[in-house]
Amino acid sequence: MTPVDYDAELTRAGANASGVWGGLLFLARRQPLGAVGAVIMALVVFAALFADLIARCDPLATSAALSLAPPSAAHWLGADFLGRDVWARIVYGARISLAVGLGSTALGSAIGVAIGLASGYLGGWVDLIVQRVVDILQALPLLVLALVMAASLGPSLRNTVIAIAIPLIPYVARVIRANTLALRELPFVEAAKAVGMSEWRIAVRHILPNTLAPLIVLATAQLGSAILTEASLSFLGLGIPEPHPSWGRMLSESAAEYVRTAPWLVIFPGIAISLAVFGTNLLGDALRDILDPRQRS
Repeated sequence: MTPVDYDAELTRAGANASGVWGGLLFLARRQPLGAVGAVIMALVVFAALFADLIARCDPLATSAALSLAPPSAAHWLGADFLGRDVWARIVYGARISLAVGLGSTALGSAIGVAIGLASGYLGGWVDLIVQRVVDILQALPLLVLALVMAASLGPSLRNTVIAIAIPLIPYVARVIRANTLALRELPFVEAAKAVGMSEWRIAVRHILPNTLAPLIVLATAQLGSAILTEASLSFLGLGIPEPHPSWGRMLSESAAEYVRTAPWLVIFPGIAISLAVFGTNLLGDALRDILDPRQRS
């Protein structure tokens, strides 16, 4: 099978169609599963941005008359034990999941990039010390370390973002360090040193931009992990506190007591979590295939 020149194909696609749409259609044909993931994530983002318009009612409003009401025309996904509309809570829960997922991924990636870039470029005792700390953090599973951090910081939106961001740091630092070690030996770095550029400017101006492709792929994959970890923390009571609607907390409130009498309280939040994680994983795999030349075949 002959290698595919994605840049040339994208250029031809853009010439035959209308600009960006032509490129998007080409990528959808080449990566159909990635397109599915992109559509799922677009729907989640749309729900988060326009929750006020599509939720139909207040997610915090309670009604004793609607307690455990089944799905109906008035309440599409039913109501929980307090009479709160499940559809509204799931739609508003998308805001919580995206806020925590994007916030923790951005924070963890930013710190991981700084650590990995310094470790890989400076080397020596800096690299030795940093990598031993990274080894300690990476020795614990993501969820376990997030549980420890969440229990120490307490349940809140900000603390949940921090608790999930810290376990993500070593994974980003490892990837950036590995790319930095390879890039610092290339001729363009030697040329930059020869013309008198400072070490800081070389690292930030020349090496860092060349590590963005693997970073984008890793960040997309970590977004799904962050969403799933937030749901797990909320399920255990260590994530987003009441009254904020969180998919994990919705499962925690309903899974044990109402799974048989009101299964919609478990099924629909579970589907929302699964779709969000599934969409990010599909999109991350597609981005890896597109941005990694070794995957193009």
